[in-house]
Amino acid sequence: MTAHRPYPTLETLLAAADEAAYDLTPADLAEALAAEVTTALADRGNLVAHTALRAAHAAYEAKFQHAFVIDLSAAEPAEALDLTLVSLRQRLGHEKDEETVVAAEQLRRICRARLRRLAAAADLTAEGHRDLRFPPDPAPGSLDSAGSLTPAPPRGTEPTGRRYDGRGRWTVPGRA
Repeated sequence: MTAHRPYPTLETLLAAADEAAYDLTPADLAEALAAEVTTALADRGNLVAHTALRAAHAAYEAKFQHAFVIDLSAAEPAEALDLTLVSLRQRLGHEKDEETVVAAEQLRRICRARLRRLAAAADLTAEGHRDLRFPPDPAPGSLDSAGSLTPAPPRGTEPTGRRYDGRGRWTVPGRA
């Protein structure tokens, strides 16, 4: 995609992204899925629901050897937990080949949502092209427009030097 820059409009950028997504080889798709991590959901729900969610994620990753990906950009934050659980249960019944197709489509949708977010931050309009810059980091504990949660650090700790690993843990670089 970078070889064909600049894209004059958001629609041409999204069309190029769709074409690139449809042209992914199985190795490219495996590499893209390996780079994805399971994100926390904004809806805290109840303990039973989140325990079921963690168990379903673990079963999914054990069966398909990659993180569960789902596009929640159009979902209300209150619906995200239910949609994720329903989708996990349904997709755990898929065979590997069928799930690869579904995961690739979800990844394509996530990429479109990310590109829309970047374009909105860069104020890319139909009138012309501006260089896409990464938007500022969303506030901790808020949902970005792609439906990913940016978790807040634990209370009473300094956020600098800590990273959220996407699996419910904060880590300090250099420590095991």
